[in-house]
Amino acid sequence: METKYEDLTPTQKAAISLVAFGTEVASLVLKTLNDEDLEKLTIEIANLREVPPDVEEKVIAECHDIFMARQYISQGGVDFAKEILVKAVGSKRAIDILNRLESSLRTSGFNLLKNIDPRQLVNFIQNEHPQTISLILTQLTPHQAAAVMAELPPELQSEVALRVAGMEKISPDVLKEVETTLEAHFQHTAGRDLSVSGGAKSIAEILNLIETAAEKNILQAIEAENPDLAAEIKNMMFVFDDLILLDDRSVQRLLKEVETKDLAISLKAASDEVKNKIYANVSERVGVLIKEEMEFMGPMRLSDVEAAQQRIVETIRRLEEEGQIVVAGRGGKEDIIV
Repeated sequence: METKYEDLTPTQKAAISLVAFGTEVASLVLKTLNDEDLEKLTIEIANLREVPPDVEEKVIAECHDIFMARQYISQGGVDFAKEILVKAVGSKRAIDILNRLESSLRTSGFNLLKNIDPRQLVNFIQNEHPQTISLILTQLTPHQAAAVMAELPPELQSEVALRVAGMEKISPDVLKEVETTLEAHFQHTAGRDLSVSGGAKSIAEILNLIETAAEKNILQAIEAENPDLAAEIKNMMFVFDDLILLDDRSVQRLLKEVETKDLAISLKAASDEVKNKIYANVSERVGVLIKEEMEFMGPMRLSDVEAAQQRIVETIRRLEEEGQIVVAGRGGKEDIIV
């Protein structure tokens, strides 16, 4: 069976990279791994079959992107890295690179929580200070953090959400202290230091995965305390590429509210999935008009494209709040359509 880049796991990509880089580089990398990772990677290398040249090139290119992103982050932080990467490879690919890198940068000490039942973790942390709970949530994946948040008492949910949204860079020393406590409780090995951040984006990702009722309660509490922060979080809870989560009827409803010019501008930097979603829900004539508008506009600044996309996102948020459209994969039973 032919090897496809899209089907490769991270471990398989690592195996392909090491084989491509040669035995000398591979041996240096393998020496740095713990026994578990070393075993997994060695097995993948042993099972590796002939890899098509185009797949190998894509894997090596991904490795190069990750290495460069790490370097940019070390030089000037995540914002600096994003700015450089957007100029180099475009907005969509830059965000994709940083998202993959973010997951790999999570401290390994906190990774010990990935297999723990959220209710067990809640029992352990719910009596901690809300700031400590917030810090722990920023170290989890959005799905894990959402599951933990959903188990917290309602009054604690809003306070923790506020602290995650307002969190700046975290000192490695503070992280290490919390990490050590977790390791002692769950009897796992220590990980490495890393400074990470919370912020509106973190809490937006978490709220996106929580039941609608809990999400609304948390947002109302944040809005009462800090209206500007609540607005920022709402705008981050649905990004333009999430348009593919709308069902066809919702897309058609949305397009009635969106100016053709804004739509054409926003699609200039959209993924093929988003473009296909739009074209599938307009007539052939309208589709041709949109494409002609895009060509007529010529090159545009990324900031102008992102502004148009944000206007569409705000329209989606408004229509969702009014109950006129449905975002697939969001909310609880009250959002299920039968």
